[in-house]
Amino acid sequence: MPAQSPSPKRCGETFLRQTLAAWSQQGGDLWVFAYASLIWRPEGTVQEVRPARVQGYHRALKMWSRVNRGTPETPGLVFALLPGGCCQGVVQRIARADAQHYLPQLWLREMPNPVYDPRWLTAHTPQGPVKALAFTLARHSPSHTGTLTDAQYRHIFAHARGRFGTTLDYARQTHLHLQRIGIQDHALGRLLTHAPNTGD
Repeated sequence: MPAQSPSPKRCGETFLRQTLAAWSQQGGDLWVFAYASLIWRPEGTVQEVRPARVQGYHRALKMWSRVNRGTPETPGLVFALLPGGCCQGVVQRIARADAQHYLPQLWLREMPNPVYDPRWLTAHTPQGPVKALAFTLARHSPSHTGTLTDAQYRHIFAHARGRFGTTLDYARQTHLHLQRIGIQDHALGRLLTHAPNTGD
């Protein structure tokens, strides 16, 4: 199982400073695009939630996780926004007064290694478009899994566990909560057929 480390040239603190600066220039409250665990386990106090869709990226369980849902010895998987297609999720509004505290906490959760590329994407909502912070992944990143076999997914679902729990629970919870808000992720549903039968 690959266990490459992210490039030493990438700096999470630099990404955070850049994100804070870009948000400060925008003015107003902070919007965050949630497409996986942020939907069912939001960070901090959320003032408003709207259904949202972004173009040009899609949700994929194709990013190695060596902290949150796996270890360096047994990497797990987490979702990322990969280029191409579109993605349905939600946007969460964080009050401007809370954002200076919220973003560092979000970084501790989402960027324990500076793997994601934070981007400001246009999220289309029923009330109109908003600029939202989203965590994307480049296909050339060492943390992009590329194409995994069914056997690899079975192994990961059976064994990968990190500081926030197992890859399998993470994938199942995401699938369940997407369904609860009316989003059918058929690709994720197919992947979960490779989960071990635990009898629950």
